[in-house]
Order: sequence, then C-alpha cells, then structure tokens
Amino acid sequence: MFKLALSALISLLFAMTPAEAAKVEQRSSSASVKKQVVKKKTAAKKSRYKRREAAAKRVTVTTRDKSVRRVIMVRGKRKVVYQRLTSAPVIRSMTAGDKAGLNLTRDPLDLASSVALVLDQTNSEVLFEKNAGVALPIASITKLMTGLIVVEAQQDMDEVLTVTDDDVDREKFTTSRLRVGARLTRREMLHIALMSSENRAAAALGRNYPGGIQGFVAAMNAKAHELGMTDTRYVDSSGLSSRNVASARDLAKLVMAAHQQPLLREFSTDPGSAVAASGRMVQYRNTNYLVSLPDWDIGLQKTGFINEAGRCLVMQTIIQGRAVIMVFLDSKGKQSRTADAGRMRRWLEALKPPGLS
Repeated sequence: MFKLALSALISLLFAMTPAEAAKVEQRSSSASVKKQVVKKKTAAKKSRYKRREAAAKRVTVTTRDKSVRRVIMVRGKRKVVYQRLTSAPVIRSMTAGDKAGLNLTRDPLDLASSVALVLDQTNSEVLFEKNAGVALPIASITKLMTGLIVVEAQQDMDEVLTVTDDDVDREKFTTSRLRVGARLTRREMLHIALMSSENRAAAALGRNYPGGIQGFVAAMNAKAHELGMTDTRYVDSSGLSSRNVASARDLAKLVMAAHQQPLLREFSTDPGSAVAASGRMVQYRNTNYLVSLPDWDIGLQKTGFINEAGRCLVMQTIIQGRAVIMVFLDSKGKQSRTADAGRMRRWLEALKPPGLS
C-alpha cells in the first residue's frame, strides 16, 4: 500500500507544473510539522497527567492539627484537600519491648506503656504490675543513677566543669544547647541533666569523676548491685546507649534511693531554669510538664526516650495522702507516658475513699 501511494504521488508531481508541485510539497511539509507538533503536545500532556497522578498518590501528614493533605484530580485539574484524622499515622521503628512481644500484653487500664509498675512507697506493696520483671533499655532514666552517684560521692558542686569534644554524642548524634567549651558548675550540670535531660551535661559529670567515665560507670553498676537491681546494667552516664537496661522493679528501687537525696528531688522537679553557658543565658525547661501542674504533688521524676526504649517515665508522687512510686516503660506516643500516669492516678483515687491512706 505504501509503495502504491508513493508511486501515485510521484506520478502526480510529474504531471504538475513546477509551481503546483512546490505548493504540494510545501503543504506536505507543513502537515508533517503539524503532526510532529501534535505528537509533542500529546506526549507533554500525557507526561503532565502522569505527574499529576503521581502527585495525587502522595500524602503529606500534618501532625500538629492531625490532618492529612491530599492532592486529587478533579476533571483533569489538580486540587488540594485536607482530611481530618482522629490520630495522625506515625511511622516508627520497633522498640525492644515490641520485639519481645510486650506490646501485646493487655491490662485493665488500657495503658499505652508496655511495662508498668506502681508501688506503695511506705511498705513496697505492689499496687499495679505489668511486665515489671523484663529488662529493657531505659534511655535517660539512666541520669537518675548518674545524679545519685554524683551526690553520694560528695564531689564539689561549685567546681567548674568544661564541655569537651568527648561529651559530644556519637551514639545517636543528638544535638545539644551546650557548646563544646561551655563552662558550668557541677551543680548546674547536674541540674539540667536531671531537669532537661541534657546529655552533654551528664557526659561531663561522668567524665569528671575519679577514674573518668569508666570509673563512673563502674560506680553506677556497683550501686545498682548494692540496691538489689539484679536486672540492671549501665554502660554510659546519659542513657543514649540502648545497652543501659533495667526492669521496672529495679527502677522502683532506684527511685526510692534517689528520693532520699534532697538535691535530686529539687533538681528533677524544677519546672525550669536558666544557666549561663559560653557567655550567654540558656533557658531550660523540665521534660515532664506534670511538675508544673498544681493538682500533681511530685517529689521526684525522670523521663527518657530513645527509639529502642520508647517513652519512659519514673515518678514519686502523693495520691490521696499515699506516697507511691510509678514506673512506665516503652510507651507509645509523645504524651502517652504522662497520660498513663493520669490513668493510674484516677485508678488509685478510686481504690479508697478520699481522705483515707
């Protein structure tokens, strides 16, 4: 067919005058150009639609207002819509508790924490228990033992310590508001380590102990053994290592011991404080907002978080005249550990009529 059409065209050209042949050739060339333009436009249009379809499949999650931004196609046009969520989806790595299957354990209070323990501080009676004997990473709860070692060693609290490159986190690569070269007293270092979980401050405290950080870690493990914390092991003074592990039962013993130290009670429950570091004032806030609430009577507390540990919290508090120790480990969600403390408090308040201890 193509050969016959070509032969007919050639014959026609020979039959035409030169002017007519030129016009035909021009029209043919023009038609060819138009076809190429149409093809390019069609290809560009297809490419545009493909990009829009790909964009329509993309979902951006906004956690602040708990809504999802979606790009959809309406009559060939791109449109942005927002869909509210009851809770924004969170992509997270599995914790050590998840890997052990502790997140499958159910409890009457429907806690978000895989591990929980509540003791009566006076007689050590167990009031609530959930996976309390399992050793897990404890993150910055470690700093409570760090503080205990510092105060029991009776080191000079007014001695000025300098943050060095050795205090920089090369385990998790976390940032710090304490620059290398910053100079603070041991008291200030201990204060922000307990109140705001300042990692470089905790590292500097350990490094400035007799025998350096190795001597400090050895003292931490020796103290844990002395307190009967048989499931506990420390490898650093900050808790950034997932090899710092303990059970909830062990941590309750640590809270009881730490609560006997007035300085640890004061520093861990201070809502906020400013320190002079490198010639500038730096404002620090407590990592546990419950200490600022008037309806909570908290005598000592510490929070912790690394991916392997989840959200952690230990507290000594008074509920209806009863002193209790609370431990929550491997909690899911930024505010879930404090929410669990609230659930536990309401449950304890319902156990006995108000005014009875």
